[in-house]
Amino acid sequence: MNRLFGGKSNAPKPSLNDAIGNVQTRLDNIDVQIAKINGELGTYQQKLSRMRDGPGKNAIRSRAKACLERRRMYESQKDQLMSQSWNMEQAGMMQDNLRNTMTTVDAMKTTTKELKKQYGKVNIDQIDKLQDEMADLMDIGNEIQESISRSYDIPDDVDEAELDAELEALGEEVDLGEGLGETGESMPGFLMDQSAPPQFIDDPPVQNKVKEAAG
Repeated sequence: MNRLFGGKSNAPKPSLNDAIGNVQTRLDNIDVQIAKINGELGTYQQKLSRMRDGPGKNAIRSRAKACLERRRMYESQKDQLMSQSWNMEQAGMMQDNLRNTMTTVDAMKTTTKELKKQYGKVNIDQIDKLQDEMADLMDIGNEIQESISRSYDIPDDVDEAELDAELEALGEEVDLGEGLGETGESMPGFLMDQSAPPQFIDDPPVQNKVKEAAG
């Protein structure tokens, strides 16, 4: 039975990239054959342009037609192989996209499991309790600051009228001092400079008069 249908092959199956590579190799070979045929057609065309009508020219024309038929055959095969290659490339892109999608899904599953683990360790009630304790501590801190910053010198009941009267009296004293300085009137002795010369000295003594008084 194995002789008729062959045994099971253990060789690895070709991948999609291998198939695309094989098709590309065949396309390269077809391009080589088409280039050869184009060279032959060019030679036949030169000969036909120089020959006169007759059996010889007809024979060369027949050969040129045969070359054209072969070139059409290769071009048809090339079109088919290019279509196959394009289809396989599209399949490869879809395979890559699917592989990337599966990788993304696996990563999302792993991340979801880790998030569930981490969130499972968080106790919302404990967080709320900590928030309440922090709020209480802030209130206590504010009360302490208010108590420390309280002033003991200024009485609570301040008479605004007394403050205004005191301020007005200070203004009158300032005006009185300025008036004495401008008019040159006598000032009290305790306000005068002790080092200043006495006020009864008007002019310095004259030298001649001093001599006359001595003679």
